[in-house]
Amino acid sequence: MINVAVIGSSGAIGNAFLEAYIADPQVQKIYSFSKSKITIKDKRVVHINIDITDEKSIENAALSVKGNLLDQIIIATGLLHNQSFGPEKSIKDIKKDNFTEIFSVNTIGPALIGKFFIPLLNKKERSHMAFLSARVGSISDNRLGGWYSYRASKSALNQIIKNFSIETKRTNSKAIIIGLQPGTVKSNLSQPFQKNVKEGNMFSPQDSVSALMKVINKTTEGDSGNLIGWDGETINP
Repeated sequence: MINVAVIGSSGAIGNAFLEAYIADPQVQKIYSFSKSKITIKDKRVVHINIDITDEKSIENAALSVKGNLLDQIIIATGLLHNQSFGPEKSIKDIKKDNFTEIFSVNTIGPALIGKFFIPLLNKKERSHMAFLSARVGSISDNRLGGWYSYRASKSALNQIIKNFSIETKRTNSKAIIIGLQPGTVKSNLSQPFQKNVKEGNMFSPQDSVSALMKVINKTTEGDSGNLIGWDGETINP
């Protein structure tokens, strides 16, 4: 029996992870964290409010776990655009406030989550902390340019994941900390760009999570620190 946590459980992918854990009889307790309320009700689910742009909120969320060690932690948060701005198409679109908001959600928030939640990982058995990241954060894979703040925030997140994996290994050798690339998923994040996706290249949240669960369960300590795609491919930095 395992205890799990999903941070960002009200989003499309986070909610699909929540559904997958509810369907798994091996899961004993599920901690659901999000800024918005969720409609899923299951006696194993404990829902806790969190604002990943507020360090105190993240700290309080971790404290609410109350000493129950976690076997899997999924961080399914992220921001690409909102009603005020979209991803930059050119240099002239770069704006300080937009950059700050993107980094606050995609990089600083996950870094603070690691600070407070890594100590909650099970040390006696293999455990996982998996952050949703993106292939566009790979510098070596960047051939199109654009999307300055999103690309940079995910590159920075991938570096933080690597750092987490190195430091955590010293105190919890069984912990595996990875980034996950979920593919192009039908969600609010991808909605403005779905018309540009080739037929057959877009996943439902459930299909993406099904693939990601297989990736998580196949990883070993040697994979810690890597960004891994939904298809099991390790993506170069």
